[in-house]
Amino acid sequence: MHRRNFLIRAGQTLSAAALASAFERAHALSALPNPESQDWESVRALFNVDPQIIQMSAFFLASHPKPVRDMIEEHRRALDANAIDYIYANDEKFEAAVCAAAAHYMEVEPGDVALTDSTTMGLGLLYSSLKLSPGQEILTTTHDHYSTETSLRLRAERTGTNIRRVNLYDDPENASSAQILDRLSKVITPKTRVVAVTWVHSCSGVKLPIAQMAEVVKKANANRAENDRALLCVDGVHGFGSVNQSVNDLGCDFFISGCHKWIFGPRGTGLVWGKPEAWRVAHATIPTFDLEAYEMWMNVKPQAPIPVGRIMSPGGFHAFEHRWSLHKAFELHQQLGRARVEQRINQQNGQLKGGLAKLPGVRLRTPMSPELSAGITCFEIKGLAPDAAVQKLRAQNIVASVTPYKTLYVRLSPSLLTTPEQVDQTLAAVKNLA
Repeated sequence: MHRRNFLIRAGQTLSAAALASAFERAHALSALPNPESQDWESVRALFNVDPQIIQMSAFFLASHPKPVRDMIEEHRRALDANAIDYIYANDEKFEAAVCAAAAHYMEVEPGDVALTDSTTMGLGLLYSSLKLSPGQEILTTTHDHYSTETSLRLRAERTGTNIRRVNLYDDPENASSAQILDRLSKVITPKTRVVAVTWVHSCSGVKLPIAQMAEVVKKANANRAENDRALLCVDGVHGFGSVNQSVNDLGCDFFISGCHKWIFGPRGTGLVWGKPEAWRVAHATIPTFDLEAYEMWMNVKPQAPIPVGRIMSPGGFHAFEHRWSLHKAFELHQQLGRARVEQRINQQNGQLKGGLAKLPGVRLRTPMSPELSAGITCFEIKGLAPDAAVQKLRAQNIVASVTPYKTLYVRLSPSLLTTPEQVDQTLAAVKNLA
């Protein structure tokens, strides 16, 4: 993202001064290393994780790191003391700081970012709001989460939109980019208006090659009119904060994610980003509380365009102390470095997968290659049900999980909150179960 282009568009958003100032701060902070985050033990020390357990499910819901906890507490005290004055004096500034920090991390424009409370809220908002012409279809996959499937089903029940599904791979451990791209290219038709996929599958650990899939969609759009162009929509929650690709690098049209998983943002935070031309197809369903929109409604300000990200951000009263602290999570990631974070996560997951693959009675279900996997590793133990395996590991103070899908696997997720030594301990425990 170019600073000049940002400043031009910033004048159309919350206020040029608020957002430009917030963006400059995000840029400056990203260049400054955090003394507390230079080694991984110091990073782990930022989190109040129970020291008696090996936390192999940290992706489920974030433990707040110290900068986020401190910011939440600061806002909480001020809101408790005098909420109305604090909100009126600071809402615009704090919302700008969050949008700017998120946009800087994603390498996109702040005015194109809508703030939500979760991935599920973002998926519901987006898929219910996209305008499709008669006969146009939505294409999704057989690997997507309940939230995507249900958002699309509810849309179909309400509007009659046809939903088709493609199986991108058969056995997840044998998935390949060539197979995924070939299967996708064969099922996109002239009727396909939306392609709804998930970046990292929490059912198997497979990471889709989104940038290459975007090229497949782009090729399908080559001779289409703008109103017929297929839009690539990505649930990115398990890649967001664990993979060294910016949203800009992915090439998708929409990106939906919670920020309380790998990003370590406050619980109850999320976002939707869209390209400006893609946002034109979406229509808000929940009123925004954008200050300019409110002032125009009150007839104290003349009607003027408002950035779509603000229009698409649901209004109402939120857990403001959490929402307004989200920028601290993005700042921490910027200081750690996206490449360094990905390397640490891949290193431990590679260690885990390599060890599991050698254990008799264990079937690894996640691809070995980091090109097709990220921070989630799934496997089966012969003769032991996944929920029983998770319970036995928990008895040894190892927190695993079961994939909440129709096909059940044991799921482990080494992250910045674990160590290579803990991965070895976990492998030894699984060996005793197999």
